Amino acid sequence: MNKIKVEFCPVCDETEFDNFVECTDFYASQEKYSLQKCKNCGFIFTQFFPSESEIGRYYEVQEYVSHSDSRRGIVNFIYHFARSYMLRRKVALVEKVSGITSGKLLDYGCGTAYFLNAVSENGWSAIGIEKSAKARNLATSMFKLDVYDPSGINHLEANSYDVITLWHVMEHIENLNEMLDRFYALLKPGGTLVVAVPNNKSYDAQYYGEYWAAYDVPRHLWHFDTSTVKALMNRRGFSFKTLEAMPLDAFYISMLSERYKQSSFSFVKGLLVGFFAFIATLKDKNNSSSIIYVLKKTK
Repeated sequence: MNKIKVEFCPVCDETEFDNFVECTDFYASQEKYSLQKCKNCGFIFTQFFPSESEIGRYYEVQEYVSHSDSRRGIVNFIYHFARSYMLRRKVALVEKVSGITSGKLLDYGCGTAYFLNAVSENGWSAIGIEKSAKARNLATSMFKLDVYDPSGINHLEANSYDVITLWHVMEHIENLNEMLDRFYALLKPGGTLVVAVPNNKSYDAQYYGEYWAAYDVPRHLWHFDTSTVKALMNRRGFSFKTLEAMPLDAFYISMLSERYKQSSFSFVKGLLVGFFAFIATLKDKNNSSSIIYVLKKTK
């Protein structure tokens, strides 16, 4: 298998790293992967991950709900319930932070396009990019929306989008800085980039350690916290505006993490840890399992 070795930290270009933790791919392969940490800025990443041409098989499992739309099992049921609530919140957030109620929107990594459909129904001209053919087919058959494979981004017009969204996608992108530069070029001056990613400094991440489901190796290549997101985005020309917590994510992630630990009563234990994570997030957004970052293209 062709695996990628990270030679330079994408945040600060440092070349010296420490071993951070070893995690297991509980979803698909049971393979183990080393997470390393930049000695300079503290950015954490998966070392020796499968290349873009080979990583697809790690997504092609029924349980990978964002691509399969599976409703099998209590955890996936919770996922769909939380998603219904979050869709309304996401549309409202986009309109609030962009300052407009309609415009051109690109949802990169749109999965089965539930958000794309919700924002389109609210009056936006929206398209999606999705690398999974299975997810693209589900999206187009369910919603009749324009969803393209990743090569489609090369044909989009520069300075033409009011908003670009990445909902739990940035952690999957192999050519991270190259794509951030592309998003910057596609946005209009003053346009808005909305990015949601897991937070490795969250309450649940600290509690579960190597079993934290949001490490999700090898699908998650990069593992962010508030400081590294801000540093990365500043380097690519984006200005940070605000952040929002995603407290409900902790319930889903905690239940998965308990399953990975093979805990008895994993559903109940996951709910309990999720509740404590929720309380911790109310005290400080930086404790949230996932965080939404709002950034602007410098005019």
